[in-house]
Amino acid sequence: MGAGVSPVSRRGVLLAGAAIALAVIAAYANSLGTPFVFDDPPSITGNATIRQLWPPWTALSPPAGQGLTVDGRPVLNFSLALNHAVGGTAVQGYHALNLAIHLGAALVLFGLVRRTLIRLGPPLQAGSLPLALAAALLWALHPLQTESVTYIIQRAESLMGLFYLLTVYCFVRGVEAERAAARRAWYVAAVVACLLGAGTKEVTASAPLLVLLYDRAFVAGTFREAWRQRWRLYAGLALIWPLLAWLVLGTGGRGGTAGFGINVTPWDYSLTQYQAICHYLWLSVWPDPLIFDYGTAWVRNAADVAPYAGVVVALVGATFWALVRRPGWGFLGMWFFCILAPTSSLLPGNRQTLAEHRMYLPLAVVAVLGVLGVHRLMARRLNLLRAGYATLAVSAAAALVLGALTVRRNRDYRTELALYRDTVEKRPDNAFARYNLGKALAESKHGDPAEAIVHYEAALRLEPGWAHVHYNLGNALFDQGRVAEAAAHYRSAVRLNPAYVKAHYNLGNALVRLGQPEGALESYRTALRLRPDFVEARDNLGSVLLDLGRPAEAATEFERMVAAGGASAETYCNLGTACLLLDRVPEAVRHFEAALRVKPEFAPARVRLDEARRRLGGRAGESVGRRP
Repeated sequence: MGAGVSPVSRRGVLLAGAAIALAVIAAYANSLGTPFVFDDPPSITGNATIRQLWPPWTALSPPAGQGLTVDGRPVLNFSLALNHAVGGTAVQGYHALNLAIHLGAALVLFGLVRRTLIRLGPPLQAGSLPLALAAALLWALHPLQTESVTYIIQRAESLMGLFYLLTVYCFVRGVEAERAAARRAWYVAAVVACLLGAGTKEVTASAPLLVLLYDRAFVAGTFREAWRQRWRLYAGLALIWPLLAWLVLGTGGRGGTAGFGINVTPWDYSLTQYQAICHYLWLSVWPDPLIFDYGTAWVRNAADVAPYAGVVVALVGATFWALVRRPGWGFLGMWFFCILAPTSSLLPGNRQTLAEHRMYLPLAVVAVLGVLGVHRLMARRLNLLRAGYATLAVSAAAALVLGALTVRRNRDYRTELALYRDTVEKRPDNAFARYNLGKALAESKHGDPAEAIVHYEAALRLEPGWAHVHYNLGNALFDQGRVAEAAAHYRSAVRLNPAYVKAHYNLGNALVRLGQPEGALESYRTALRLRPDFVEARDNLGSVLLDLGRPAEAATEFERMVAAGGASAETYCNLGTACLLLDRVPEAVRHFEAALRVKPEFAPARVRLDEARRRLGGRAGESVGRRP
C-alpha cells in the first residue's frame, strides 16, 4: 500500500465528494443568471479574440495594453473562448463554468488535505476524511469566495486557484505512486498544471516554492533531500518564471494600473497592505460587510498602520519560526503569505488597494486551521475517530451558515445597479463606486438620470481630476437639457485628457445646441484628427458646414463618408443638398435617389429629389425607381 493511501473506503471518499458538490451547487444556484458587471463586458462581450477557437493562437492572444483582466493571461482568455463557442454571450454558460471550476478546486483541496493528514499519521490519520471534508466545505461555501465565483471575469482567481491546487496535489500523488511510470506521469501533470496556472494569473509564481516547502515539511524532511530526489521536477516547475516574465512584460503595466511605473511607490502600496491583510483575516472569521469595490485608500503616515503592521509582522515572524521548528505549521503560514504577496506586498497597483478575490486560496489556510483547532478541542473528550466526525458536525453547521450568507451575497449581483447601490451604501467615499453607480443609473431602464448626476458629482468631489466622470456627467446633463453645464464638463474632460475622442465629439454636439457652430467645427475636427474613421463626427461636421453656408467643404466631408462605405440615408440626402447648393444638380439627383434606396420612406430626400428634377427640367414627382 502506498504511503499516502487512506485506510478509508473509496465509498466514503465518493460520498464526501458528492456532499461537497451538492453543497457548492446549492450555494451558487442563484448566481447562474447574474448579468455581466463592471470588467465583464470589455473582457467578454467586447473581446474579439474570444470569438473563435480556431486557430487557437487567436484565443490565446488576449488584447494587450488596455488594462483588461484578460491581458497577459492566455489560458483565462481561452476559457472564455470556450464559453463563447458553446453559448455565445449568454451569461448562464459562463457562470456554469465558473461554478464547475470552483467545485473542482474544492474537490482538489479536499483530496490534498486528506492525503496530507494521512501522511502525518496518528492522531490525525484516523479523522483524515471528516477533517478534510470539513475544511473543504468551509472553504467552498464561505461568502468571501463569491467575488471569485459569481463575478465572471474573476475566474482569473478561481481558475488559477484550481491549477495551483492541482500542482501541489499532483506532486503529492507522484510521491505516493509506487511505479516509476506513474510517478513520472503525476510529476508531468504537476508541471503542466503549474504552466496553465501561470497562463491564468501571475500569483502562480509562488507555486514552485510552495511545492518545495511541502516536500520539505511532509515528505523529504530537508531541502537538500527534496532537491536531491526531485530536482528534475523543480526544474520543470521553474519554467513558469520565464513564461510569467514574458507574459507580464507584454501587458504594459496592465493598462497603467499595476507595476512599478504607475506613480505608486512600493512603500506607499505596502503600507496599505498591512491593514488589508488584517481585514482579510477578519472577513475570514466574520464575513460582513462584503464589498465589491473598495476603491483606493492610501496610507500616508506609517504610524496609522502600526497596529496592523504589528499583527502582520508577528504572523510573518511566527511563520518563519515554524518553518524551522514546526515545518507543517510553517507551510500553512507560507501558503497564506506567498499567495498574497504578489498582489498584497510586492507588486504595487493604483486601482484597488484591497480586493476580496485575493483571499481565494489563502482562505484555505484559515479553514484548515479552524478545523484543526476544533478537532484538538474535541480530541480531549472523544477518541480520535469520533473527534473527527464531531469536528465535521460543528464545521458543517458553520458551513451551512456560510452557505446561506453566500446565497444572500449572490443576490447583490442580480443587477449592476443593485451591486453598486450596495457598494456605495457600504463605501460612500469610494469615487469608483459612485461613478459606476451613476453609470448604472444612467444606462438602466430602471435608473434615474437625476440620481445619476448626484453620484457623478459626488465622484468628482472625491476625484476632481477624473476625465471619465466629467464626460459621463456631461452626458447625463445633456440628456436632462442642461446643455451649457454639459459643455463645461466636456471641456473639463478634454482638458484632462486631450485624446478623449468621444468628449470632443459630444462637446461639438453641445456647442451646436448652444448656437456656437464654429466651436463645434473645431471639436468635430479634433475628434476626426484623433480618429479618422469616426463616422458620426464626420457626418455632424458636414451638417454644420452645410448650415454655415459652406456647401463645398460639407460636400467633401460627405463624399469621404460615401467613399468609406459609412453613408446613411441622411448622409446621402445632405450630400445631395450640398450638390444642389453648388449647382451640381445631376449629382444631387443621384445622391437623393441613393438616400431613397437606403430608406424608401425618407420624406426629405423625396422632396429634394423632386426639386432637383424640376431644376433639371424633368416632370415633377418623376423618379427612376418605384415610388414608395
